[in-house]
Amino acid sequence: MCLLVVAWNAHPKYRLVIAGNRDEFHKRPSAALGWWKDAPSVLAGRDLEASGTWLGLSPGGRFGIVTNFRDFEKPPPPGAPSRGELVPRFLSGSVDPARFLEQLEDSSPAYGGFNLLVGGPRSLHYYSNRGGDRPRSLGPGIYGLSNQWLDTPWPKLVRTRERFVALLSKAALEAAELFAMLADRTTAGDAELLRAGFPEDWERAVSAPFVVHERYGTRCSTVVLIERDGRTVVHERRFDPGGIQSGASRFQFASGQAADHARPDDADSTDRNEPARPVAEFDASPE
Repeated sequence: MCLLVVAWNAHPKYRLVIAGNRDEFHKRPSAALGWWKDAPSVLAGRDLEASGTWLGLSPGGRFGIVTNFRDFEKPPPPGAPSRGELVPRFLSGSVDPARFLEQLEDSSPAYGGFNLLVGGPRSLHYYSNRGGDRPRSLGPGIYGLSNQWLDTPWPKLVRTRERFVALLSKAALEAAELFAMLADRTTAGDAELLRAGFPEDWERAVSAPFVVHERYGTRCSTVVLIERDGRTVVHERRFDPGGIQSGASRFQFASGQAADHARPDDADSTDRNEPARPVAEFDASPE
């Protein structure tokens, strides 16, 4: 992901709320949100170049999110493993989130810069392999993340987080309102541009929460709503290079349910080749 807001135990109905945009080069192929055939405990979109993911969940309540860390002075080392493999590795394992990040510390210098959020029903943890800080547990609250450290006040993140806080003040959250928040295409003014090494047209494009650029942009938006009883709903909307929606998926399950009861398809009306089989306590439907 490249823009993310998270509410952890900060709403009376929802244990976890995630809303985020994944920004990527348009030429890099990816698969839509779905249960993975080769890793049935993983519900995620998939980068088809490196086989990893940016955001995923498991039926047992585990979840993980990774963003790249913008660092022009320290590019990924030659032959660096994909940062996208970190999330499915966590989701497919049984090690608790804190221990997973502790074990990752020794090998983390081999990766390009990353931010990683991992958690489960009872805890949320954060780690970046840039800056020298240890992994840490996050208490109840509202967090924002882009391509620097957690809660770095980039203008687009500050604006998105303010809107997120306002939405969380409501008793009921609507996915449509969260998607509207993520769809903000307002670019920064000259005084707010980060000017961190990109060409100016690129720098201006990526200053918006929703990025539209001919080579690189917001490829999908994701909303995750996990209620306190474990009921989980995951929405994904996908976009073409012009920023026009090209597909949408919705998955619903109860945490703790075995993943092999679910079809490993995204059940998207634009991509599906056959109808989804009805399964008790599981829903995968076009939005």
